[in-house]
Amino acid sequence: MAWVSQVRVRRIAAVLLACGVAVATPGLAQAEPVRGPDVASWQHPGGAPIDWFAVRSSGHEFGMVKATESLNYINPYFIEDSLAMRVAGMARSAYHYADPTQSPEAQAAFFSTVVLGLNGPSDLPPVLDLEHSGGLAPAQLIDWTHRYLNTVRALTGRQPIIYTYPNFWRTAMANTHEFSHYPLWIADYNGRNAPGPLPGGWTHWTFWQYTSTGRIPGVNAPIDLNVYSGAQGDFNRYANRIGMFGS
Repeated sequence: MAWVSQVRVRRIAAVLLACGVAVATPGLAQAEPVRGPDVASWQHPGGAPIDWFAVRSSGHEFGMVKATESLNYINPYFIEDSLAMRVAGMARSAYHYADPTQSPEAQAAFFSTVVLGLNGPSDLPPVLDLEHSGGLAPAQLIDWTHRYLNTVRALTGRQPIIYTYPNFWRTAMANTHEFSHYPLWIADYNGRNAPGPLPGGWTHWTFWQYTSTGRIPGVNAPIDLNVYSGAQGDFNRYANRIGMFGS
């Protein structure tokens, strides 16, 4: 999908509002969707930092940052970005890029240890980024996913978010409905104003990644852009920001 223009962003916002999507802005009436990018090392070309104050000033209220992958990779910018997001006043979350060829319990423990500090005020739930099968058959991958999510929930006390994309879920996960009670972060670059149809028995999405080639102030590289649907209720409450903004 080509870079999403500001016109398309405004159109997405208008459609969400027309559909009654619940969004929250501290101290104001609900006006526009809560938006935010997700980042990994790719958003630091040549080691360039992200200016999270500029990101926040451009209207983005949350950020998702890659923390870990498999059993041996930690994003070298994870600490830098997660701390800078907190200082800039953004809600934040961390995600683990799944490697189904390795133990789900071990990966869950690895991730939970690395992101230990992201489970307090202004922190969204942890995310499992599931987008390759590691050669597992659907039944095996479904079992792997249950074990990973159960372990992360036991270690963090929060219900994880699942990130995936429709075709992967319908094929590698045999379109199972076993996870439809988990919040869904769906990647769907469909060129329309909403994702869908959703896979896996989900009736609503929580976050929608609508482009991977956005451009926003403060980031010197193409970036994924997302919007919150309001499916989990008030955004500040979901992000543990209660009391910070009088909610």
